[in-house]
Amino acid sequence: MNNLPVERRRWLKVRIALLGLLLAGYAGRVLLRAYSVQIAEAPVIREHVQRLQTRNVRLSPKRGTIYDRHGAELAVSVDVDSVTANPRELRAAGRDPLATAQQLASVIPGLDVETVTERLRGDRAFAFIKRHVTPQQGAAVERLAIPGVRLEQEARRFYPNRELAAHVLGFANIDGEGIEGIELFMEDSLRGPEREFEAVRDRRGRVVYSDHLLDSTTQRGQDITLTIDKTIQHIAERELALAVQTFEARAGHVVVMDPNTGEILALANYPTFDPNAPGRFDVGARRNRAVTDRFEPGSTVKPFTVAGALAAGTIRANQVFDCGDGQMSVDEENTIRDSHRYTSLTPAQIIAFSSNIGTARIAATMGRSGLYRAMRRFGFGEQTGLPLPGETGGVLRHYRRWYEMDAATISFGQGMSVTSVQLATAMGAIANGGRLMRPTLVRRVHDADGALVDDNLPQVRRQVIPTATARLVADMMTAVTGPGGTGIEAAIDGYLVAGKTGTAQKADYVTGGYAEDQWLASFVGFVPAESPRLVISVVIDEPLIAHAGGIVAGPVFRRVGEATLRHLGVPPNGGGQALAEHAARLRQARREARIAAREAARAARDGSAVGAEARSEGDDVDGEEGVVAARNAYAGTPQPGPAVTRREPREDETLVPDVRGMSARAALITLHRAGLVPRFEGSGVVMTQEPAPGAFGTLGAAVRVVMQRPRFDVDEAIEGDDTGTVASAQGVAGVPAGRTP
Repeated sequence: MNNLPVERRRWLKVRIALLGLLLAGYAGRVLLRAYSVQIAEAPVIREHVQRLQTRNVRLSPKRGTIYDRHGAELAVSVDVDSVTANPRELRAAGRDPLATAQQLASVIPGLDVETVTERLRGDRAFAFIKRHVTPQQGAAVERLAIPGVRLEQEARRFYPNRELAAHVLGFANIDGEGIEGIELFMEDSLRGPEREFEAVRDRRGRVVYSDHLLDSTTQRGQDITLTIDKTIQHIAERELALAVQTFEARAGHVVVMDPNTGEILALANYPTFDPNAPGRFDVGARRNRAVTDRFEPGSTVKPFTVAGALAAGTIRANQVFDCGDGQMSVDEENTIRDSHRYTSLTPAQIIAFSSNIGTARIAATMGRSGLYRAMRRFGFGEQTGLPLPGETGGVLRHYRRWYEMDAATISFGQGMSVTSVQLATAMGAIANGGRLMRPTLVRRVHDADGALVDDNLPQVRRQVIPTATARLVADMMTAVTGPGGTGIEAAIDGYLVAGKTGTAQKADYVTGGYAEDQWLASFVGFVPAESPRLVISVVIDEPLIAHAGGIVAGPVFRRVGEATLRHLGVPPNGGGQALAEHAARLRQARREARIAAREAARAARDGSAVGAEARSEGDDVDGEEGVVAARNAYAGTPQPGPAVTRREPREDETLVPDVRGMSARAALITLHRAGLVPRFEGSGVVMTQEPAPGAFGTLGAAVRVVMQRPRFDVDEAIEGDDTGTVASAQGVAGVPAGRTP
């Protein structure tokens, strides 16, 4: 380099210096960038990388289980697969959205190709293709191995008993949110708190959970134990459906309650629905009528009026009341009538004979304010606090807003409205010694580990009447189901039953009066009367074939009570001889009631009582208590057969009527009026019957009725109340199903 010219050496040094500076600058820039990345911008970069590698996942705990009082599962959550897709991943893999949608539709029946194609064309990283697929469909999707399409597990609500207790349970939607019933009311407990986690994603975008994370997400919502008894619920639903179908009613509801605790053992509605597929049923079928529907209770309120007056000291138990020989004028325009012309009755007789006038006389001793306070103390006009959505408190206007007639009519159940749960709760106060209990459906709440979170102990809202008064009224009510009582069909062999029938005309909101052809039949009572275990309220809405509470609702009470008492192991009253005597008395009373109805029909047939008024046992029509006009007999009059002798029937016998040519409804009424039970075969009109018309049949015996479709319309419209036993399940085959509301 020393041999180089000076000028050249100088230029070379400059070049080396410039190169050094250049290298130093580059190195400085690299160091500066390294500093920026590693130190200054490190948090931002780490956050960006974390976003690429992780995904925020919001997980809800599995919904809690609902049990009956004995631990039987009523509502559970099961794991099912849902088909999802990542449209971005599909696009990166070069998949055509339309072809992919068609491929998926080939293994998932009912999949809308157009909708799925639109979702796959989106710019989102996640889209549902089909939720809650079957295991077979899920396996078929996996076999397709489509990039970006995968299965994700979800929890689906499942009701293993289908329609059982549907209105109590309600249902949850596809996202696991409670929509109706206990599922909605206890949503916070069943659902549990949501948790948000940060999960790692693999190179295909799939979420990978760590073992620790999986352990923390297995938490469940709280479990609910109801007061419902699955067996009693089944009994109530079965008997209610039979009654609604037999009497061609619009709807019905039954409440079974333990009067000592307020626990509801069964709450049944008809029509009903399957909570596994609620969308297949109309809104009317899903309505919990026992809680949301209010109705005029009619004569079932009379015991509460009597109890209120006895508790207030305005009447005595042995006091006699003037019943006006069957009618009483309230004012110049309004008159109250009874079915029979009673001159004077005691409180016990007023309940037994269901006297409107007597009840109004008793109410008058309390005055308007006294009657209002008595009804309010029994819980009328306010919600019961039942843990179900949509409960109504009924209607009981303040006494300052009553008209002159209201003080009388409210005393026997007109001009006010109640729900089935209210009626059962109020009757429970008479049954348990005067304590108004808070009705409950939720017995206990446990967390996922089984620890007790809440224990709903029985709650006494208030002492409505003294214990002695409650026992006195309960004793009065036993006459209703005894010989000659309007509720003889509700009597249970071997047990003393206290109850009250009710038959009310429904309000006509167009005219402002009462509908001529729309009735509501009811019976509410408790058993055993001396040591009550059950309160049962039965309401049948708009029955067509008959409408008296004792005839329509009474047998439902009896059959539900009989089966439930056996299930609970409640022993009958007394010893073997006492049981036999009690059963014999009930059979004799029912026989006499049917004979009385038969004699009334015979008198009408002979023309000796045309236009007269005859009363059938079991009639209890509010406003016109039990009055039924006798009619000329037409179809159904017994006609002697060719080989039938003309001797008089024995005490336990009846003449078999001629039901040929009748509809199922007409035949049912006619045979029941004669004390016989039909066994229908086929459908249409009656073609043949066995035994033959005019033969002698034992009371309560079966008559085989063969039906065929007619070539013309036959519809015998027979009205009125019958006093026979409601047809058995076999006898319902020829009766059209109840109307859909």
